[in-house]
Amino acid sequence: MGLGREEEVEIRKAPVFLPGEKVQATRHVKNDGTYFGKEIGENLVRKGDVGYVRDIGTFLQQFYIYSVEWIDRGTLVGMRARELMSLDKQPAAAPSSAAE
Repeated sequence: MGLGREEEVEIRKAPVFLPGEKVQATRHVKNDGTYFGKEIGENLVRKGDVGYVRDIGTFLQQFYIYSVEWIDRGTLVGMRARELMSLDKQPAAAPSSAAE
């Protein structure tokens, strides 16, 4: 049945990011009510913010949750891999054209 649920179990693979890795947010993240001290709906992280992975946990024995310290905001927010991109790892180089 297609209930729109994610079927992949991320924790069967190695984490995408490691503690100490510099990352950038790929989307805005608002408080869903689980972040103490902030109003529900208040922005916790904005797309483009830069932070560092401090710890890695799991959720529902299925997903990695990356605890990211957002230096400019002075906050520590749990993030999913799809909400982050590494600023430490170089993207794979595009294949060069042999016909010149």
